[in-house]
Order: sequence, then structure tokens, then C-alpha cells
Amino acid sequence: MRSAGQDGTEKSDNRRRRMLFKKVNRLFRPAVFGLLRFSGLPLLIRELWQRDKVTIVVYHALEAARAEAHFVALRRHYNVISLSDFLEARSGQMTERLPPKALIITFDDGHRSNYELAPLIRRHRFPITIFVCSGIVGTYRHYWWLETNDSDEAQALKTLPDEQRVQALLRRGHEDRREYGTRQSLSRDEIAEMRSTVDFQSHTVFHPILPACSIERATREVIESKETLESEHGLRIYALAYPNGDYSHREVGLLQNAGYTCGLTMDAGFNDSETDPFRLRRVALPDDGGVNEVIVKISGLWAWLKAFGSRYRKCQRYAPWFRGNDE
Repeated sequence: MRSAGQDGTEKSDNRRRRMLFKKVNRLFRPAVFGLLRFSGLPLLIRELWQRDKVTIVVYHALEAARAEAHFVALRRHYNVISLSDFLEARSGQMTERLPPKALIITFDDGHRSNYELAPLIRRHRFPITIFVCSGIVGTYRHYWWLETNDSDEAQALKTLPDEQRVQALLRRGHEDRREYGTRQSLSRDEIAEMRSTVDFQSHTVFHPILPACSIERATREVIESKETLESEHGLRIYALAYPNGDYSHREVGLLQNAGYTCGLTMDAGFNDSETDPFRLRRVALPDDGGVNEVIVKISGLWAWLKAFGSRYRKCQRYAPWFRGNDE
């Protein structure tokens, strides 16, 4: 049997390895994406493949200082449209009238820092959509994953059945309805001020992983979020972004029954008139990334390289001959 000391040493070693990886990543990340961008491949993809597609990107807590450079680059290479414009063109079978290289910008969660982007959004006239958690915005409640020790622990909790996740957070002192001393989300006044230029939509009530929830909780999260945002904030809610991008056929049905028009995933790829409106694809962009990284990732090149690398590793694992071994 392993001793507690051995487990503690292993966890400490793993933590050190993760810290080392992060340092190396920060060092080489700008150079890698710079090389990829100026290889010409993102331009080729953008003009030959992405040109007739609709790309949806998602941020979370992008800071205003970095957002200016991102927004300038996005405007230079794409034509920004609203989510509602895409859905209207799609329902009327008129997507061919959309501009080439159409781009939709979304933000998930409704972080407090989103308010700092308001002047930039007005200046660039970007029709941005922010998906908010109705039980957190306008309160001093906290996002549950920000109450964990680190991203690894948050990721581990996301894999648990919802009740187990809730119990684990309770042991840490977090409860969905607990009011803290600090605010992490947009306030009611901030939402009211921004709603003339920002399209606010649903991201459930408390951001659970919907497929991990009981049917009762999943239904409640989908329906109550829509009702609360409409009744308390005067918004017109037609879209929901699945928390963490996780969904199943059950969640698609819940959205349809609740009167939503579409659901947004974190599935990589682009969209067109044939894309299932309840499985719209999005490209995740890093809040801390540089312009080169944004240009590479938005083209889909990075997702393709990651998928290729994953398949290559599987070939190495299951086919020794692929590694060139003579055994």
C-alpha cells in the first residue's frame, strides 16, 4: 500500500512539473504562434475555406488593455456580425447574403471585467453577445470553479456527477447561493448600461455541467435562467451557451422545449446553413493570448494541429511499426 507521505510527495512532484511546463509554455508560446501565423497557413485557410463560413469565437475575462489589439486584428481580417443576424439569415435561408469571413464574438459567464470592455465595444461597434449565469450576475455570489485551488482541481470537479461536485465544494465552504464580500460578476446596473450595445443571453443559473446533472436540475437551470433574465433584466433570451461546452441529446431537447432558438457548444469548427442550431461550433480564444495566437487559433489551424498530434500519438501507442520498430 502507498503511504500518505508517498502520495504527498507525488502530488508535490506533479505540481512542480506543472509549474515548469507553464514556465516553458510562457517562454515559447509567442514564438510558436508567430511562426505559425507568418507561415501563411492561417491566411490560406481564411481565404479558401473559412471565407464562406461563419466563425464564432468565445472569450471569458479578456482585459481591456489586451482587447484593443485583439479587436483591431479581428476587424482587419474578418467581418463582425451579430449572433441574431446569423440566426435570422439562417432561418430565412439567406446565409449567402452574409459578408464573407463572417465572425461572431461571444463571451461566457458574465465576469465583472467584461464591463471594462464597454467603451471598446462602442468604439468598434461590435455586436457582442455575453452569456451570463442568471443566479450569479447582479449578486455577490461566486463562480464555483474560482473557489478551487487551481485549474487542475476545477477540471477534476467537472468530471464528477453534479451532486458529488456540489458536496466537494460544500466541504470547501462554497455554496451556490452564498454571498461573498467581493463581486466577481456583472452588476444589474452594468448589464442595464451595456444592454444597448451588448446582446445578453443565457449561460444557465449557476453553471453546472449539464450532462452531469439530474434531469430535474438540468431542466431547472435551462428554464429558470431564461425566465429570470427576461423578467428581472428585461432581456429577450433566445440562446444558451452550454457551460463548459458540455451537452448531450438530452440538453438539446431541453433547450428546444424551453423555447430557445439555438445552443452554443465548445466544439471546434465553423458554421454554415447546415449546422444544427443547437450545436453551433465555437473557437475558444485565450484571454491572455497575443494577436498571433488569436489569428492562428481563429483560423482553425491550431485545432487541426492538435487533432493531428493526438492521432499520431495513438498510432505510436497501438502500432509499434508506426514508430519504425523492428520488433
